[in-house]
Amino acid sequence: MAVYERKTKETEIRMELRKGTGESMISTGVGFLDHMLTLLSFHAGLELDVDVKGDTWVDDHHTTEDTGIVLGMLLKEVLGDKGDIRRYGTAYVPMDETLTRTVVDVSGRPFLSFNAEISREKVGSFDTELCEEFFRGVVMNAGLTVHMDLIRGGNAHHEIESLFKSFARALREAMQPGDGRLASTKGLLA
Repeated sequence: MAVYERKTKETEIRMELRKGTGESMISTGVGFLDHMLTLLSFHAGLELDVDVKGDTWVDDHHTTEDTGIVLGMLLKEVLGDKGDIRRYGTAYVPMDETLTRTVVDVSGRPFLSFNAEISREKVGSFDTELCEEFFRGVVMNAGLTVHMDLIRGGNAHHEIESLFKSFARALREAMQPGDGRLASTKGLLA
C-alpha cells in the first residue's frame, strides 16, 4: 500500500493506492473526475481512496492535474523495482460508437503520446482538455511510457470514459506477474 498527502495553495490531497479488488472511495469535488477515477480503479484492479479539496470555484484544472500527479507518484511506489511484471500492456476499449487504444510500457521513462481530439469542450462542467492534463500528471510521475489513441469517437463522455478504461486495462496487463525475470535486456527498468 502507498499513501501520500500533498498540500498546496490550490489543492489538498490525501490518496491511498494498493493492488487489489478495484474497490474505491473517491471524492475530488469534481463529479466527472470521480466517475473516471472509480472506473479506472475498477478496470486496473487497484484499490484507490482519494480525498481532494481543491479550488474548484476557479475551475477544475488544479484538482484534476494534481490528482493525476499524486496518482502517478503512488503508482511508482506500488510498482516498486518492477522486478517481475510483464512490463507491457495494450487495451482496446469500445463504448458504443467510440473506440480507443492505449499501450503502456512500465519503463521508468516518462512519455505521453495523447492522440485524442475530444468532440466537445465540456462534459457537464468538466473541461475535456483536462483529460490530457490528468494523464500527463500520472505518466510523468509514475515513469510510464503511454500511447493513447482515440480511433473513433462521437460522444465526448464515451470518448473520455473509453480513454480511462483503456489506460486502466493496459496498466493492469502490464502490472501482471511476468516470467520470473526482469523484462529488460539492460537489467534495469529506468
